[in-house]
Amino acid sequence: MFQPSTYTERRHRLRTLVGKGLILLPGNVDSSMGYKANVYPFRQDSSFLYFFGLDRPGLVGILDIDKEQETLFGDDIDIEDLVWTGPVEALSSQAERVGIRRVRPLKELRAVLDKARAENQPIHYLPPYRPEHSLQLHTWLDIPLETVEATASLPLIRAIVALRSVKSPEEVLEIEKGVNTTNAMQLAAIQHAREGMTEARLAGLLQGIAIGDGGNLAFPTILTVNGQILHNHYGPHLLEKGKMVLCDCGAETALHYGGDLTRTFPVDKQFTSLQREVYQIVLDAHQAAVAALRPGIPYRDVYYLACGILVRGLQQLGLMQGDVQEAVAEGAHALFFQCGLGHMLGLDTHDMENLGEAYVGYTDVLTKSTQFGIKYLRLGKPLEEGYVLTVEPGLYFIPELIDAWAAEKKLSQFIRYDKLEAFRHFGGIRIEEDFLITATGGRLLGDPLPKTIAEIEALRG
Repeated sequence: MFQPSTYTERRHRLRTLVGKGLILLPGNVDSSMGYKANVYPFRQDSSFLYFFGLDRPGLVGILDIDKEQETLFGDDIDIEDLVWTGPVEALSSQAERVGIRRVRPLKELRAVLDKARAENQPIHYLPPYRPEHSLQLHTWLDIPLETVEATASLPLIRAIVALRSVKSPEEVLEIEKGVNTTNAMQLAAIQHAREGMTEARLAGLLQGIAIGDGGNLAFPTILTVNGQILHNHYGPHLLEKGKMVLCDCGAETALHYGGDLTRTFPVDKQFTSLQREVYQIVLDAHQAAVAALRPGIPYRDVYYLACGILVRGLQQLGLMQGDVQEAVAEGAHALFFQCGLGHMLGLDTHDMENLGEAYVGYTDVLTKSTQFGIKYLRLGKPLEEGYVLTVEPGLYFIPELIDAWAAEKKLSQFIRYDKLEAFRHFGGIRIEEDFLITATGGRLLGDPLPKTIAEIEALRG
């Protein structure tokens, strides 16, 4: 973990931003698979990690702003637990390493919350994203289960988004560790993929790299010969000649900061001529978006810039026509680019997404669009120095979507449906990298990973 002063300062800034009341930050608990004793690998809540740094289940943090008091609630293991787990450092000792000196048994938490409620002290908590969180809050605060999420604290949400959005130098270093492990995963995928291999076999190799570097996967690996499906996880499909493999993977470090990279490469040693053309269009959009990164520019504008380049490329392929800006404004590009351009990155792959995209990626003035395509843009607000984000344009040829739009001749003034038959089985291409917003632009995080056509083909060869 980081130095104690890091966590002490974060909690101080959080108390200052929220202003008054009591902040309730539950950590995660173990979650069982097929029976109680068989648990999934534990993953701590990211906001709890950010402020308390302790990576063990069953903890709850309380920040009493009015009394300037910080308390960690949790229990040490007993002798019967020790038989199965081995010795575990005392909670009081762990707490000292994050600057916490008040540690209480978990059974005392309810009395503290009851006292705060009796004194009409505001209790701030975040929207729950796990069912056990909802049940805990329902039990601790006597809130109807169906209203738990709706009564989450907006001041706490806004404060945490403000703090976690800007990454410190030590966070950036940790993210770069995760990115470099992800680099190794991507290189392994490109170099080890073979005709006749299953997606699952290749994905298993990548997970071994993530674990071997001391962490684990940041999210389930997307590795597929059906790259037109945006989040298509690996399966039993075979890597076949003429196909491309889309690999979107990420490793997180032991501190849970992660990378998120995508490469698309041919099963053969070289791209086909058509694959080359489409790949270059995506690469051109990626490079233009990267060049536009700087503090102050709304990321929505970077998205529109990338969309314009994709449309011009599709026009050169004969698939689109008409005025480029009008086509983008009307959403015609979304037949081929259905998702956003990127998202925040940090302790979560989609950093802080459980706090609400309206607060993480947008502002009170700049709100999310409801138009198909751009409505999936997770980050639209002006960029600030210290943000870490992904840039990931792509082109995806989804037969079912093409058929649906063609049936109603949707936006036919921009889309040449008669030319799309040749692309029904093309698949999809995405290129993704991670960037830190600096005072002058965007800095690539991690070591450079091959992405040009020549570089990818050299690795495949």
